[in-house]
Amino acid sequence: MESTLSIRKTTKRKTLPEAFFLRAKDTILGKQYELSLVLCGPTLSRRYNSTLRGKDRATNILSFPLTDTSGEILLDLTTTKRDAPKFFMNERTCAGFLFIHGLLHLKGYEHGSTMERLEKKYMKLYFPGTKLPYV
Repeated sequence: MESTLSIRKTTKRKTLPEAFFLRAKDTILGKQYELSLVLCGPTLSRRYNSTLRGKDRATNILSFPLTDTSGEILLDLTTTKRDAPKFFMNERTCAGFLFIHGLLHLKGYEHGSTMERLEKKYMKLYFPGTKLPYV
């Protein structure tokens, strides 16, 4: 089965290769899961965060399940760059970490020890040697 991932880039900021996003999505959610990834800046992430969550600020990652087998992730690359030092990561690694975080939310996980364990597992797979701030 062919994977179903669409990526829309609304910013000129560079990020990880498309192959990473596809592999991580297929590993965590499965090839049958239809995912739309929007690589954006703070204006769009703020608008979505305000409209859908009632929080009037830009945020680094937003994930929204649409059905049991489809969802959307917005990854704000500008806010990710700003937040990377908080996670003791460079910009690209932080973008990967946040994408994994968003995928796990789409899989149904909430913040907590199980999600942290899975984040560590997938970071070890895709970014070996990266230390997570809560480990």
